[in-house]
Amino acid sequence: MTLNELRYIVAVAQERNFRRAAERCFVSQPALSLAIQKLEEELGVQLFERSRSEIKLTLVGGRVIEQAARVLDEAAKIRDLAKEGADQLAGPLRLGVIHTIGPYLLPGLIAALREIAPNMPLEVEEGTTANLEKQLRNSVLDVVIIALPFSLPGVETTNLYDESFVVVVPSHHAWANKEKVIATDLATEKVLLLNSTHCFSNQVVEACPELSRTGEVLQGNSLETIRNMVASGLGIAVLPSSATIAHYRNPLLKVIPFAEPQPTRRVALAYRKSFSRPNVVDALVKATHAIQSECFQLVVD
Repeated sequence: MTLNELRYIVAVAQERNFRRAAERCFVSQPALSLAIQKLEEELGVQLFERSRSEIKLTLVGGRVIEQAARVLDEAAKIRDLAKEGADQLAGPLRLGVIHTIGPYLLPGLIAALREIAPNMPLEVEEGTTANLEKQLRNSVLDVVIIALPFSLPGVETTNLYDESFVVVVPSHHAWANKEKVIATDLATEKVLLLNSTHCFSNQVVEACPELSRTGEVLQGNSLETIRNMVASGLGIAVLPSSATIAHYRNPLLKVIPFAEPQPTRRVALAYRKSFSRPNVVDALVKATHAIQSECFQLVVD
C-alpha cells in the first residue's frame, strides 16, 4: 500500500469517474486502474462497484476511503512541518517571560516581531524564574526572557538590555518633591516588595541590603498590586523603570530616580544549547532593539 494508491482511490471516490481521476492524479487511466486493482487484491476487498454508467463505493470501500483521506491529510502535515523546519521563523514559538518583564516588554516586542517574523506567533507563558527554568529544561518552552543571573547546565543566554530601577511614592509622601533617592534611605521607610518567589524582590534587597536587616517590608503578589497599594498610601515601592512609562502613570503616584550608582537589572534570553531554531534568537534580539523606549539600555553581545 502506497500513498499514491491512496490518492488514486480518494480521487476516484470524489470524481466517480476513472478517467477524470487519472487526469487529476496526472497518470494514465490504465495505470490508475491497475494500481487500484492491486490495492483491492492486497486488502482482499472490493472498494468500488463498477458499471458502464457509474462508479459506486462499496460499504467497506466508503470506510477505507474515509481513512485514506485522513492518512493523506496527516502525510501533508509532515510536509508542513518540514517547511517550518526549513524556515526557522515559521511556526509558533513557545516563549516564557517572568512576571516583572512580560507586561512591559511584550507589547513592543510582539509589534516588532510582526514585522520581522510575521509567521511566528507566540505561545506566551508568564511565571517565576524557577517555574520557567523547569519548563525550559523539560522542553515545554523554547526560549525564556529572564533577569540575570541565570545559570542552568545546557542552557545559553543572550543579553538584551539593562534597565534601571526607580522609587514610587504616594503623591503626598514627604519624598514626593525629591529629585533623587539614595538606596540606603529605603531602610527608613515601609517598602512594598514582591514575595520571595520573584527574583525582582531579591534584586531590590541587593540594592539596599539594610532592608533585610532594619527595614519594614510588606509583600505583594504582583507589581500592579504593589503600585495600587502605594497609591493608597500604604508605603513606597521600587519598580523597574519600564513599569512607570506614560501608559502606567497615576496622578496619585510620584516616580523618583535613584542617585548614582542606580540599581539595575540585566534582561536576557535563555535557551537550550540544542535549540534547533537559532534564527529565532536573532529575531528576538532584533525585535527588542527595535523597541523605542528610554527604559532599555540595549546590550550588544
